[in-house]
Amino acid sequence: MAEYTVIGTRLAKVDGPERVTGKAAFGADLSLPNMLWAKLVRSPYSHARIKKIDPSKALALPGVKAVICADDLPPLAKGTTAPLVGEVSIDMSAIRELVMASDKARYHGQAVAAVAATDPFTAEEAAELVEVEYEELPVVGDVMEAMQPDAPLVHEDLYTTEEATQEKSAHPSNIATHMVYSHGDPEAGFKEADVVLEKTYTTQMVHQGYMEPQACAARVEPDGKLTVWTSAQGHFTVRNQLVALLDLPASRLNVIPMEIGGGFGGKALALFEPTVATLAKKTGRPVKLVISREEVLRATGPGSPAVITVKAGAKKDGHLTAASAIMRYDAGAFPGSPVSRGLLVGLAPYKLANMHAEGYDVVTNKPRVAAYRAPGGTPAGFAVDSLMDELAEALDIDPLEFRRRNAAEEGDILPLGMPLNRVGLRQMLDQIKTHPCWTDPLEGLNRGRGLALGYWIGGSFTSSAEIKINPDSTVSIFVGTVDLTGTRTTISQMVADELGLDPSEITIKVGDTDSAPYADLSGGSRITYTMSAATHQACQDVLGQLKARAAEKLKVSPDEVEYAQKKLWAKSDAKAVVTLEELARESVAWGSGPIIGKGSTTRMQPAHAYAAHVVDVEVDLDTGKVQILRYTCFQDVGKAINPAQVEGQIQGGAVQGIGWALNEEYVFDNGVLTNASLLDYRCPVALDLPMIEVSLTEVPASEGPYGLRGVGEVPIVPPAAALANAIYRATGARLQQLPMNPERIFWALHQKTDQPLAAAD
Repeated sequence: MAEYTVIGTRLAKVDGPERVTGKAAFGADLSLPNMLWAKLVRSPYSHARIKKIDPSKALALPGVKAVICADDLPPLAKGTTAPLVGEVSIDMSAIRELVMASDKARYHGQAVAAVAATDPFTAEEAAELVEVEYEELPVVGDVMEAMQPDAPLVHEDLYTTEEATQEKSAHPSNIATHMVYSHGDPEAGFKEADVVLEKTYTTQMVHQGYMEPQACAARVEPDGKLTVWTSAQGHFTVRNQLVALLDLPASRLNVIPMEIGGGFGGKALALFEPTVATLAKKTGRPVKLVISREEVLRATGPGSPAVITVKAGAKKDGHLTAASAIMRYDAGAFPGSPVSRGLLVGLAPYKLANMHAEGYDVVTNKPRVAAYRAPGGTPAGFAVDSLMDELAEALDIDPLEFRRRNAAEEGDILPLGMPLNRVGLRQMLDQIKTHPCWTDPLEGLNRGRGLALGYWIGGSFTSSAEIKINPDSTVSIFVGTVDLTGTRTTISQMVADELGLDPSEITIKVGDTDSAPYADLSGGSRITYTMSAATHQACQDVLGQLKARAAEKLKVSPDEVEYAQKKLWAKSDAKAVVTLEELARESVAWGSGPIIGKGSTTRMQPAHAYAAHVVDVEVDLDTGKVQILRYTCFQDVGKAINPAQVEGQIQGGAVQGIGWALNEEYVFDNGVLTNASLLDYRCPVALDLPMIEVSLTEVPASEGPYGLRGVGEVPIVPPAAALANAIYRATGARLQQLPMNPERIFWALHQKTDQPLAAAD
């Protein structure tokens, strides 16, 4: 591996000062001349047919300029798709219904109309004046209920698709897709096992918890072109969706990215941009929409809940002989749960010659789910690694040693059939064996230590970069990738090492869709991985041009030119030097043309990421409250471009996983969310957490110039199982449902001891 001077250092975020001083412009900061404010009208029912919409009272209110409903959007044929990321497309007819319901509302809070007014208060009042006549319908609010043959139908025209054959069921169903993956002979593997366990685990709907509510704006330009400002995770992705939803050619649409205050997968879809665009076209004025925190929780797309049955068998020596899983994921009101990722992630840490995995994508009358950091991974990881821990205990084998004996290695076949390339899972487990978090004694009553593994597959798809040498020899980098987690900083470090520059000589611009090179969605642990390759290509392009120009001056061939620290010289004569400053100046002064390097990636091998978390807890047996005493994350990151940022990503993922495990859940009453505020939906705060320790393993990935892996997704996968296993060792109670809040733990302890509860005073 090459020697680096900037890569691998803890460079402070290059855009940090802008963010902490308030100079960074977010969607809600945008103000346009003559701007109107939008407000959405939302369904008060979880399932209801829309009979009539009467906007007359709203339109009579002074300051109201327009009211729109689904009929104001261009018609869209069912089955119309748009690129979401790479070759993955999304059903735009479903997105159109999420933007604004047409025939019926399928979840509480679904938008059915929108108003535009001169100020936000008038817009809110007008939204309350829009009269909508509904016919209330039966609600199906649970994934197991929805799978029953006689369950109320969320969609009368939805038929179950068998993924393998693409055949559809004879009758409508709430099961959108059924998928099966298998290899080896699972039945024979279970017969070979000395111990076989089977359990069912349940998780709840949770929210990503990003700080910034969605905000967007739109304006029709004098030439009729539409400009849209978005706070989404990918402005090119938004453009792709708007092309379909608004029936516009891409050339008549420019999408400008604003800074984004967190996303975690929840800001991938164009749920609000079509509304402001339609209102802007109808009124002829710019329109802005900023949604409330309550709307964020009710209607933007939470993480998917699941009911998962896992079965595993092993020999007395601890080696797994077979495993199977049936995963039922709740997609909410429209198909698209991350069940296929759950099938991949859950069993991926383990070497399995015999495996069977079955998944169901199920619709219910709840908000349509969105991606949430390693989508599908946390429910699957909770189920699988809880059972694996119980299996290790049944075999009387140390839980770490059990995982070491069965750890997946290069060449093993993953659940979805792909071979595993180079990974550092075994090295990571060896590291845990001697780490104080595992070897230190855990003293005290009602305390326990838990371990769990996690996996995620880093995405590929398209990322691009353009690098321009400025006349003063500084460098400008143009990308189309939204910066979620410090992308500007890591790119600066890569370019600084490649071109021998100081990071202060580098600026990065995230451009709009008219000017920036194309990039797919920011997410899926793909950005740093793919941008490293695109940036490296662009740097090599720049170096090639510099060497060609220096070769002319040095009277040698470009192959004879060396470059380092902003200087170029011939191998045959190191005394004759051409500087970067000279070539940069001459690119303008002598008309030799700008030096612009370009790089783009579309297909890279998956970068597999593994993590292991060790947690110590203390449980109050009287209240069921869990106190986390110590938390340590181990992760194979390939190469840490910026260790501080990598550690921050891992700590953040662990915190979100802890919240999912111990506190967070959507609570519904007949499909109506009853805790749609941060007061009632409890995310972890600093007082709930210890300092989270991070230990990095660096086993280079098989592809990419630096061997790095995406790090942001996998840290959320192990916490739930690690905490469940720790709680068991502290109390003797095995919990199979998330969240493991005090009430649930209290009842589990009561059931375990079979003691009656004392009557309340």
